[in-house]
Amino acid sequence: MEFHVSLDGRGDLVARIYRSLRDGVRDGRLRPGDRLPPSRELARTLDVSRGTVATAYERLTAEGFLEGRVGAGTFVAAGAGAGVDVGAGAVGQAGGAASPAPRDGGLRPRPGWVAAPWSPGPRAAARYDFTVGVPDARLFPYDTWRRLIAAEWRHGREPAGYADPAGHPGLRDAVARYVGYARSVRAGADDVVVTGGAQQALDLVARVLLAPGDVVAVEEPGYPPAREAFAAYGARVVGVPVDGDGLVVSRLPAEARLVYVTPSHQFPLGVAMSLPRRLELLAWAGAHDAGIVEDDYDSEYRFADRPLEPLHGLDAGGRVVYVGTFSKTLLPGLRLGFVVVPPGLHRAVRTARSLADGHGPVATEAALARFMDEGLLARHIRRTAKVYGERRSALLAGLDGALAPYLEPVPSAAGVTSRWVVEFFDHCAGSVC
Repeated sequence: MEFHVSLDGRGDLVARIYRSLRDGVRDGRLRPGDRLPPSRELARTLDVSRGTVATAYERLTAEGFLEGRVGAGTFVAAGAGAGVDVGAGAVGQAGGAASPAPRDGGLRPRPGWVAAPWSPGPRAAARYDFTVGVPDARLFPYDTWRRLIAAEWRHGREPAGYADPAGHPGLRDAVARYVGYARSVRAGADDVVVTGGAQQALDLVARVLLAPGDVVAVEEPGYPPAREAFAAYGARVVGVPVDGDGLVVSRLPAEARLVYVTPSHQFPLGVAMSLPRRLELLAWAGAHDAGIVEDDYDSEYRFADRPLEPLHGLDAGGRVVYVGTFSKTLLPGLRLGFVVVPPGLHRAVRTARSLADGHGPVATEAALARFMDEGLLARHIRRTAKVYGERRSALLAGLDGALAPYLEPVPSAAGVTSRWVVEFFDHCAGSVC
């Protein structure tokens, strides 16, 4: 990629080329060792004479910014710009370029973004990592996945142009059949929009349903990224307490436009919303003309009690938006999830997805569709559920042992359990670590 030489500013052409290259060296856009284009080539690009470019190069060389190497070309000199004070973007004494000087003008984020948390990425490795909700990557069927992805590319199934923002048709159909069979969610392929994980699903819902100042009710305690997603759109987020039956519907603010819940496995307390409470919430939403976002993030891994009917399956009024993810069953890094929306939101949510990022990775979505159609997802869930169930038993046994005087387990019938649990309690061997 060529460095852009600007001819803007005052002075003759030589002065403008000189100033553009000199400033590039000073602020670090041109670094020591970078090769400049030959004078003939740059002259053709700028539509000036070769002599004009050569004169600018000679002046920069004489001042120590550039150096010529016989048979190789013209390069930014080692140490060029060192010690030159150009503000925060100055090139360091060792010749390494720092960040360009900030141009801090009048642009500021909306209030909802001012206090928004920033995720710095993966955390430093810990001896025992008990992070909740993260599947064991060692259980992922890498060989099978590589075969499916390779087949999509080998047979040229990746489209040359843009794809459907709602997602690969085969995957939408597979998801509709999957949630219908496994979770009693009545949906067709047209109701499904494939997303970049559950978080993008929440973002799309917020885009199409919320206006600044709208009230969104969330569980308290609850899932922080959901709260933050709604707040970023200017919504007023109100926490509603949770008891042994789930969200306390009687405490919902009457003006709430949207209610976000995790009824199958409340995050982080682990309780399941009782059937009477689910029916009460649906009745409340109908009476207050509100929507419900049902985040069913890990219902595949349930080890006690019979799964309750999802809110979506009980909803007769088209009030529930059902959000699911493959981050818990497969890998978070695949960034694949989905949202099941009522007919009135079909067009809006698809348009929002198109405006957000066009569409998802088609080959990846197509590979997942085949993974599901061939029964491989169901097989993977059965295999991993056995592993997570054994770890859960080990966790409960460990908490009932040496740690019993210090900790009281909160009853929870679902979820993935870290592989570190077994190693932790084996290492403790009856003592408190």
